Amino acid sequence: MARYEHLPIYKAALDAAVHFEQVVAGFSRYHKYSLGTELRHASRGVIQQVIRANAARERLPQ
Repeated sequence: MARYEHLPIYKAALDAAVHFEQVVAGFSRYHKYSLGTELRHASRGVIQQVIRANAARERLPQ
């Protein structure tokens, strides 16, 4: 299994996801559950893509 914790792009994506979690916590209730949900899912999706791309045998754009 490919390791990804050492990758700078993974660290940056994780930092961005943590930042979005903190920002969304300050949103109003309406925005927290509409816009906040989209932001959190998108930031987690970036992390998943980094992991998927690192695990791929052929390092073509994912």
